Amino acid sequence: MEELEEIRYFFNEGYKEYRPNLTLDCAIFGYHEGELKLLLVKNKIITKWCLPGGYFKQTESLDDAAARITEERTGLKGLFLKQFKAFSKPGRNATQAWFDQDKFFELTGIKLISESWLSGETVSIGFYAITDIVNATPKGDFISSECRWFPVDDLPDLAFDHNEIAADALFSMRIDLYHFPIGKNLLQPKFTLKEIKTLYEVLSGKTLNATNFPNKLIALNLISKLDEKRKIGAHRSPTFYAFNDEVYEKALKEGLVLV
Repeated sequence: MEELEEIRYFFNEGYKEYRPNLTLDCAIFGYHEGELKLLLVKNKIITKWCLPGGYFKQTESLDDAAARITEERTGLKGLFLKQFKAFSKPGRNATQAWFDQDKFFELTGIKLISESWLSGETVSIGFYAITDIVNATPKGDFISSECRWFPVDDLPDLAFDHNEIAADALFSMRIDLYHFPIGKNLLQPKFTLKEIKTLYEVLSGKTLNATNFPNKLIALNLISKLDEKRKIGAHRSPTFYAFNDEVYEKALKEGLVLV
């Protein structure tokens, strides 16, 4: 009941707390066992899958709002977040073909009017985030029926302009891979060279040289060799490596040429 009252407050008086006509959408990428996926939310009212997102509060910065939304949808704090583009095509938030007015009234007891603070054109700021699927706990909200992962190469038709936003997010993430080591939270604290090569191949969408790429990471001092090996057989014991935290954090702020 408390959640329902919050929803009613948002639709009726949300303009007192949130910024009208300005939203954000988060493309949350998840990696697990050599596959890249995207987190989507199925809206009970819009009737199509969407990217997680929403309005941001008058007391929040964009970065704070993106962090809040990603935490609400994954249960994780401190994800790598990057703002990549603003989306502002006229009509981008039109919902006439998908919006179920009867379902909305059934859920909330509210009949939306054309003069609502939620009406009118909106501009959305796109963010992307990356996480390990194993550590995330997808969670919807009162007006969401599902929240789950989809392979990036097999996405459903999304509401609004979210297919465009998802495609631009993937493109931006892959461009950023050339300059920022954004994969640390997708691997275990210690990993093999094969595992980090596979990770960056999946994220970048291209095949990397089996020798040159790991050697570059080592030369940049981004990863360090450990005195420990994975025991998987009498003649196959690959050495473990780990990220150099100080170099990694500096590279996130200043950038480098990685792949």
